[in-house]
Amino acid sequence: MILKKLPYDLTVCKLAKAADIDLNKDFYFIGKTKDELSLVCKTEDVPASTLERDDGWRGFYIDGVLDFSLIGILSKISAVLADNKIGIFAVSTYNTDYILVKEENFTRALLALEDAGYEIE
Repeated sequence: MILKKLPYDLTVCKLAKAADIDLNKDFYFIGKTKDELSLVCKTEDVPASTLERDDGWRGFYIDGVLDFSLIGILSKISAVLADNKIGIFAVSTYNTDYILVKEENFTRALLALEDAGYEIE
């Protein structure tokens, strides 16, 4: 399985309203519940009106389109990282999964995954 590195720094944010999100940006994830509005975006694209933010994330994603019948892909990746004491923040799209780790753990995470048989690009 091929994992592709994202070439930019990421931030996880909490916002007051969706209107604060620039939907023209090329990379972001939005999560909304009755209790909160969260955004993952490039650090350079964090909205000025952010209520809370956590900078210093890096990410990678599983290359290709994952069929919904596939089971355990994210679980196996997270297990490798957990075994190496690396926490994750995971988000998914229709096609694939994105895994974020803190910047100080990024190289170590990729090496652990490579040792576990994943190809890193």
